[in-house]
Amino acid sequence: MHLIEKIGKRFWYMTPISETDRPILGMVVGNHKTLMIDAGNSEKHAQYFLDELSKRQVSHPDMVVLTHWHWDHIFGLAALTKTVSISSKQTKEEMEKLIHLSWSDEALAERVKEGKEIEFCANAIKKEFTGRRDITIVLPDLTFENQLEIDLGGVTCIVQHVGGDHSLDSAIVYIKEEKILFLGDCIYPDIYSEKRNYTIKGILPLLDKLEMFDAETYILSHWKPISKEEFNQEVTLLRTIAGYTDIFKGDKQRIIEEYEKYTERELTEDEMAIITEFVNGY
Repeated sequence: MHLIEKIGKRFWYMTPISETDRPILGMVVGNHKTLMIDAGNSEKHAQYFLDELSKRQVSHPDMVVLTHWHWDHIFGLAALTKTVSISSKQTKEEMEKLIHLSWSDEALAERVKEGKEIEFCANAIKKEFTGRRDITIVLPDLTFENQLEIDLGGVTCIVQHVGGDHSLDSAIVYIKEEKILFLGDCIYPDIYSEKRNYTIKGILPLLDKLEMFDAETYILSHWKPISKEEFNQEVTLLRTIAGYTDIFKGDKQRIIEEYEKYTERELTEDEMAIITEFVNGY
């Protein structure tokens, strides 16, 4: 079940649902304009968010920013007919490749077999679209190449392309006056390769970019808002394992031994998974 939450004076968000791969959706409310962050994994998903915010006297979004091209962040765009949509140039280019695809069970199964689609995503699409699967890919109205600044009146949003392993087109949204950094999926590993992976050259430049923002709250699309302290812990974890991966040239056992010495304890499942993902990407 979704929950609608508010952070600070200007930012509303809806919690994710993992079963159908619904990510967090955000809304930044300015004095003059309203900006939605991500369009959701279906028109139903987007519309539910808008209906719930309407009950809380939040107006329909004037604009929507897409953080990247993956289906769960863009399929809801068809519901936002009165909203100006914005993405990075790369995101639009990736979305154009989806226009002529079929989303039938048979087509999804074939793309999973060919390694072009992930089984988890295919199953989530089937669960989200239980009736007629009328999926329309709507392309964004406006694109940017590096950074875009949007003044909503009393609150400024900086939209920046940051890339990363999860998706090369990833963009983040920094809500300046609220000190909120909406990360989307950018800090996650690459899930479209044969093996989930992080790369040293993908993660380190990304972390450098993210640490430049003066944020107090960080929104991870498939988890929850986290504090600066929690974000810094995650950054330290990723940087340290990336460092050991480089030093030991992807030797998994050596990386585990060294990281256990560093932490002075047994490693968690999460830490073991991240080590495996760096080894896969080495």
